[in-house]
Amino acid sequence: MATLETQSGPAEPMILNMGPQHPSTHGVLRVILELDGEVVLKAKPMIGYLHTGIEKSCESKTYSQAITLTDRIDYLAPLSNNLCYCLAAEKLIGLEVPKRAQYIRVLLTELTRITSHLVWLGTHAIDLGAMSVFLYSFREREEIMKIYEYVSGQRMMTSYFRIGGLALEPPPDWLDLVRRVVANMPGHIDEYENLLTKNRIWEGRTRGVGVLSAKDAIAMGASGPMLRGSGISYDTRKTFPYSSYEEFDFDIPVETAGDCYARYLVRIAEMRESLKIVAQAMEKIPPSGPFRAEAPGIIPPSREEMKTSIEGLIYHFKIFTEGFAPPPGEVYQAIESPRGELGVYMVSDGSPKPYRVKFRAPSFVNLQSLPLLCEGRLLADVVACIGTTDIVLGEVDR
Repeated sequence: MATLETQSGPAEPMILNMGPQHPSTHGVLRVILELDGEVVLKAKPMIGYLHTGIEKSCESKTYSQAITLTDRIDYLAPLSNNLCYCLAAEKLIGLEVPKRAQYIRVLLTELTRITSHLVWLGTHAIDLGAMSVFLYSFREREEIMKIYEYVSGQRMMTSYFRIGGLALEPPPDWLDLVRRVVANMPGHIDEYENLLTKNRIWEGRTRGVGVLSAKDAIAMGASGPMLRGSGISYDTRKTFPYSSYEEFDFDIPVETAGDCYARYLVRIAEMRESLKIVAQAMEKIPPSGPFRAEAPGIIPPSREEMKTSIEGLIYHFKIFTEGFAPPPGEVYQAIESPRGELGVYMVSDGSPKPYRVKFRAPSFVNLQSLPLLCEGRLLADVVACIGTTDIVLGEVDR
């Protein structure tokens, strides 16, 4: 690359801090940029500004108490975090979750994927100058947030998935709200595509920008849309099915260009596939049946049982004051979160508190590919590259 010349000789590259307060870094991400004019020579992500010590905090809480911490890791997909943690704990205990609870988990997790992608689409679009898409995507997200609130009493940090099943029996008519979303959402996704997919400005800002080859994506450990946008058809829901995903019919969207535009197309297609899964889950969920496993000493008894049975009252008291103690051992559980492969490594020493909890956070892993996406591009392209990685800083730092 040619070096800038001045009257006094070769110009030194400019060092520019982008963030940690820059709105387009989507949180407290700091990127140290080395620039030759408008061209990025080097890009170095600096993290740690949002470190909360959640993994270490899990070790001081019982297995059930730690669920509330998982909501706050990827705060745009709290139910995905709940699901992965609960599946790991259930694997450690050897607990089988009732089918009804499994299907409800799938339905709500796929709605979570849609809400997460809507936040990504709206913020990515407004970063590149498309204001209308930001307003539309948050309008649709609001309808799904109402479902969370109706089912759990909370819009975001629901902690609705619990070890062994669900926290509460869903209201009788809650699927009516879901049907409304499934009926209306495809038309809204068409609306987003009409605004962006063939838009010359959008294509100019995303096509050929932030290219990540399949080889580099694998070498960087990328997963989710980052990996599938580079032509690799890998999805944990298909490769290592969990929570009855093997019973659902859906496709894995893949694009081969590996640029920002390809990752945009993958996420748009993923929203459509998630709607297909939600529609299938609604048909599979039985109208009645247990919503959590029957495991005295591990799963809290029902309120009715607690009020009418001394054994139920004792179990309830001991579970919430002491917790339960899984046998010593270690497990790893992975799911497909909106950002990629989310994993939980959990170690039990036989006490009521986990000896070790470690999260394989896809945002953290995907972020290391940012220098590859940015170097050699213009400064304005850095905004598109950061947006298309779809990082959540709560998950990067945790």
